[in-house]
Amino acid sequence: MKNFTYYRPATAEAAVGLLDARWGTAELLAGGTDLLDLQKEYVAKPDKVVSLGSVKGLAAIDEAAAAITLGAGAKLAELAAHATLKKEFPSLAEAAGDIGGPQIRNMGTLGGNLCQRNRCWYFRDEHVNCLLKGGDKCFALDGENRYHAVFTKGHPCVIVNPSTLAPGLMALGASATVLGPNGKRTLTLDKFFTSPNSAADREHLLAPNEVVLYVTVPREARKNASYEVRHKQSYDWPLVQAAAAFKLEDGKATDVRIVLGHVAPTPHVAESAAKALEGKAVTEATAAAAGEAATEGAKPLSQNAYKLKLIAVAVKRAVLTAAGAKKYWEV
Repeated sequence: MKNFTYYRPATAEAAVGLLDARWGTAELLAGGTDLLDLQKEYVAKPDKVVSLGSVKGLAAIDEAAAAITLGAGAKLAELAAHATLKKEFPSLAEAAGDIGGPQIRNMGTLGGNLCQRNRCWYFRDEHVNCLLKGGDKCFALDGENRYHAVFTKGHPCVIVNPSTLAPGLMALGASATVLGPNGKRTLTLDKFFTSPNSAADREHLLAPNEVVLYVTVPREARKNASYEVRHKQSYDWPLVQAAAAFKLEDGKATDVRIVLGHVAPTPHVAESAAKALEGKAVTEATAAAAGEAATEGAKPLSQNAYKLKLIAVAVKRAVLTAAGAKKYWEV
């Protein structure tokens, strides 16, 4: 990898001061499970690496009556084992517990999971000058695209967002507070992600000199669950993920939110699926209808139409799990 200068500031403000106003010259180091790979592959070639490991309070998890605040430095293993998350936000705890293997979960962080770069093999290949590395072509459009986006309309780059925590957080109405040169600002998670189209873009809306401080999740008594379909259980990214959250009033689902992961350049809000379930009792039939509706607007590529069936199944099972139905598919 390219030589770099290593910094280990003690405060978030000091970390922000070490960052630059443009991408590529400085990189933040949290758990390092993504950055190290990028550097070894010469996709990331920073002059400065700014570690967040010594920033005080960045890993704290604070509970209040109205919300729980998750520090961006909180380890994935901590999120998976946290009692309140397991009880009130199983969609988050289970998703965190399914990421990678034990080594990854004990190194990876919440902030890192939200801000990681995409896993497209063309992007990760140092010899391929794709759209996101200054080239003029997305090679996945006509190439090997079986793991790429199926919601592709309007996207010149057809990566999938790699964050497994994002769909559940979005469905729960979470927001991220970030720090930059001009102070703090807060972004709702549904506004946090964007579709990158060039080397000047990232998979999120952070500026190059901003740092995620914490994520706030409202405690609104929502039934919630996440369901993933993957090739193998350990150290693999999902082919499809669905997160569902809703309130149950008189046995009927209200204020329904369904978010899909690993099917679009950003976590995909499945509005049609939510409408299909809104105001209805959660049954096998209504959950299946929501799953079918979740595929509305999909435009599969040459090798990934199989994801449409996975979306329908993942949404159905996430909805049923959130409602407390027996997981008959695990028997």
